[in-house]
Amino acid sequence: MKYKIVPVRSDFLDKVRNVGIDDQNQPVEVLEAKGGEPCRDVLRGAKAGEKLILASYCPFTKTGPYKEYGPIFVLANSNSQEFDVNKLPLPNGSATDYLGHTFVLKAYCENERILDAKLTSPEHAETDLEEFLTNKKVSFVIARYAAYGCYSFRVERV
Repeated sequence: MKYKIVPVRSDFLDKVRNVGIDDQNQPVEVLEAKGGEPCRDVLRGAKAGEKLILASYCPFTKTGPYKEYGPIFVLANSNSQEFDVNKLPLPNGSATDYLGHTFVLKAYCENERILDAKLTSPEHAETDLEEFLTNKKVSFVIARYAAYGCYSFRVERV
């Protein structure tokens, strides 16, 4: 099954980089990367010394009990790198790996209510994602980090 990773909203990136305000209308934090911080705008771990923005982000568009805000890192540099929207950013042993060896996939319907969730691994991620996306009730899937529960990325059918 074909899918695409939906990038972080461009209006959010413009606002945090140019105005310094996040999705909760609070000031962002600018910091220097220690290395490995998950950069949501480029789907890779930060390189030591890169300038980062830490801000609250909401990947949802509708009101309701599942609408969540949470902290994410993005590169402060607006010339962000592109990433392959048709490929999960699975770890490969690099210092800039994005996902870990365990993460969560959560399936949501059109009304942005959760339908299912599963802990997965790089070895099973494609199969688990396909299982969710073959369900006609599933509108999109969100990946989250297992330990902290932070937002990683959103996936939709092509």
